[in-house]
Amino acid sequence: MATQVEPTIQQLFDLTGKVTLITGGTGWLGSSFSAGLAEAGATVVISSRDADRAEAAAAELPSPGGAQHHGVALDHTDPTSIADGFQAAVKGSGQIDILVNNGLDPIGNDLSDCTFEQFARHQINTAGYFELARLLRNHVVQRQAEGSVILLGSMYGQVASYPDAYEGLPASPVAYHVHKGGVIHMARHLAAYYAADRVRVNCISPGPFPPDKVNRDMVKQLCTKLPMKRMGKPHELKGALLLLASDAGSYITGQNITVDGGWTSW
Repeated sequence: MATQVEPTIQQLFDLTGKVTLITGGTGWLGSSFSAGLAEAGATVVISSRDADRAEAAAAELPSPGGAQHHGVALDHTDPTSIADGFQAAVKGSGQIDILVNNGLDPIGNDLSDCTFEQFARHQINTAGYFELARLLRNHVVQRQAEGSVILLGSMYGQVASYPDAYEGLPASPVAYHVHKGGVIHMARHLAAYYAADRVRVNCISPGPFPPDKVNRDMVKQLCTKLPMKRMGKPHELKGALLLLASDAGSYITGQNITVDGGWTSW
C-alpha cells in the first residue's frame, strides 16, 4: 500500500500564491496582521478610507517570494465603498482568497451618555463585516476555489468588563461589547452555511492590546485582572491569524480563538 505523504508544517503555514484583503490594515493590530500575512508569502491588499495611506503601508510590507502588495480605498461602514473597494482589490490582484475583517469605526460613549443613534451607528461595523464576507464567498464560489474569512472579535464579546478595573476611567463602551458579541456568533452562523461552498469562517478575539498612547493608569488596573499580569503585544496575534488563514487550519471553521493572556479563564 502506498504511503501517504503529509504536508510539512512549513507547507501548511505557507501562504505563497494566496491573496489576502485586510480592512484596517494600517492600524495598531492591522499593521502587525498585514506584516504577518506578507511574511508567510501572501499577496496583501490593505484597505483604508485613505487610499494613499493604504498604498504607503502596502509598500512597506516584506515580500519574501516577490509578492506585489497594494492598497485600496474602502470604508466598511459604506455599502457602496465596500463594493467598489472589493472590486478594486480583485482587479488589482486578480483574486482574493482570504478576508480579514479587522477595521473598526468606534464610538467612545458608554452606558450613561451613549445615544440611540450612536449605539445604532456602532453596529454598522457588524453589517460591514457581513457584507465583505458575503462578497468573498461569492467571489470564491465563482472561481470554484476555496476561501477563508477571519473576523475580529474581542474578549469583550464574551465577558463583561470589570467595573473596578475602570474605576475613575472611561468604561469599555456597551455598543462595542454588542458588536463584538455579534461578530463571534456571526462567524459560527456563516461557517455553518458557507462550509458547503468551501469557505471557512472563524474569529479571533484579542484581549487587552492597548497602544502606547493609552492611559497608563488604566493599563495598571487592567493588569490586575490578567493571570499573565501584562498587556498583549500585536505580534502575539500573528500565530492565531496564520493558523486560520492557512492550510494549517483547513479543518477549523466556526470557531473563536481567544488570545487574552488568560483574562477569560477566571
